[in-house]
Amino acid sequence: MSIAAAFVQPIEEVQSLKDRTYDALKGAITTMDIYASDAQLRLDERELSARLGVSRTPIREALARLEQEGLVRIVARKGVFVVRNPKSEILQMITVWAALESMAARLITQHAGDAEIASLRELFASAQGAGGHANIDEYSDRNIAFHQSILRMSRCDLLVDMADNLFVHMRAIRARTISEDDRASRSIIDHMNIIEALERRDTALAEILVRQHTLDLAAHVEKNVHYLG
Repeated sequence: MSIAAAFVQPIEEVQSLKDRTYDALKGAITTMDIYASDAQLRLDERELSARLGVSRTPIREALARLEQEGLVRIVARKGVFVVRNPKSEILQMITVWAALESMAARLITQHAGDAEIASLRELFASAQGAGGHANIDEYSDRNIAFHQSILRMSRCDLLVDMADNLFVHMRAIRARTISEDDRASRSIIDHMNIIEALERRDTALAEILVRQHTLDLAAHVEKNVHYLG
């Protein structure tokens, strides 16, 4: 899917046009499957300008900001490209994510309300059979929503911000690998064990389970993913 396909409506002139343009571009990049073999990584300023209904100035400002965050790369006389990281860097990102998310799980047991934790079960209310190939896309979305919820429920804004810089890559890798090696079925089991630990306020166990769940993704990528270079 190209980045242009993620846009539906033009941006209106409300408050900071620069910030809204940045948010739109980042949101679109986040939804891309940047590790797909047919991913269109080159961004066209003219096309983005036309689809967003803004001049190229806020587009360029937003792209410069995204380059500082490591999401795009601006190459002189060639264009702007969404960054796709090599396997070695992805493994480092997964390791950092494991640390952040496991700390989030610890904070949830200490600060989140019972209703908040119970809401995690709703993500999988009809997912016991979601490991099937017919439902893999739906489960992939729920899987990503689960990990986003874990971070958000930590109530630690800085932790969430730090994870946000990794999210575009984590989302893409999780989506790409969830159908491999029966990972969806094992993921459901892991998630339910994590939820039960959170509900019991078992801080140590919740932290361990969340961390190991993500490190298992790293092990899968290390062993089976050969398309990252």
